Amino acid sequence: MGVLVLLTAVLALAFPSVLRPVPTIVINYLLGAVMFGMGLTLNLSDFRIVFSRPRDVIIACIAQFSIMPLLAWTLARLFSLDDALALGVILVGCCPGGTASNLMTYLSKGDLALSVGVTGVSTLLAPLMTPWLTWLLAGERVHVDVMSMFLSIVWVVILPIVVGFTVKRLCPEFTRKAVDYLPAFSSLAIASIVAIIISANAGKLLLGGVTIIAVVMLHNLTGLGLGYMLSLLLKLPLAKRKAIAIEVGMQNSGLASSLAAVHFAAYPMATIPSAIFSVWHNISGALVAKYFSRKTA
Repeated sequence: MGVLVLLTAVLALAFPSVLRPVPTIVINYLLGAVMFGMGLTLNLSDFRIVFSRPRDVIIACIAQFSIMPLLAWTLARLFSLDDALALGVILVGCCPGGTASNLMTYLSKGDLALSVGVTGVSTLLAPLMTPWLTWLLAGERVHVDVMSMFLSIVWVVILPIVVGFTVKRLCPEFTRKAVDYLPAFSSLAIASIVAIIISANAGKLLLGGVTIIAVVMLHNLTGLGLGYMLSLLLKLPLAKRKAIAIEVGMQNSGLASSLAAVHFAAYPMATIPSAIFSVWHNISGALVAKYFSRKTA
């Protein structure tokens, strides 16, 4: 997926006119389709961990919605980012974990049940946490319509997940056949979101891309490191440390792209950090998963 998204981003940067006419509202539909696919893969047992191991889930969710948002705000200040880029970085930080984190946790030989449970819980918390945190950290720079963002996340994320989960229950045969194609479909959808965003902002990205790329990389890598250090300080087992580190460091950057495009159209560069994050965190996640898979203590 990392290679696919990177290749798509390079092509979009080299030939921006191809996708520039595509309206940004398409991002919502693509993200909704990805979330529908997530709903098709969910089971009630995925949430059993919330009741059987609530301490682990609470630790991971608190880390998710504190480390990455505060890191985003701090990096935006340290690098003196303008309002649009600062908003984009903060949006990424305030989003829940992405489904790619489950794959990376599996590859790292981490606690997959914890990863899946935390992704599900943080996604369900997103309609409340993401708008509120964005307002708290970016409200002094830009106007943040909390209620509008709340409704948007419900429609684009929560509703498709619920529909997907319902379809799975009502049409098990269809679901059994469809899930084989979901990883490829989700990868193509995320790559398309990245391509649309980069095509729309190719010129500006080429002018100021080095700084924002550095910020995004620091955001992701520091999040991975702090997630691991927190769980180490709490003396959690290695498998849980791997899962929490990856959950904290890898975000639902597709949601950040959607929110930036729909709710902050006056700041078109706000979509850039999420596009770069989509490319980078799949690369860093794969590398970290490879390292973690060899780590036994």
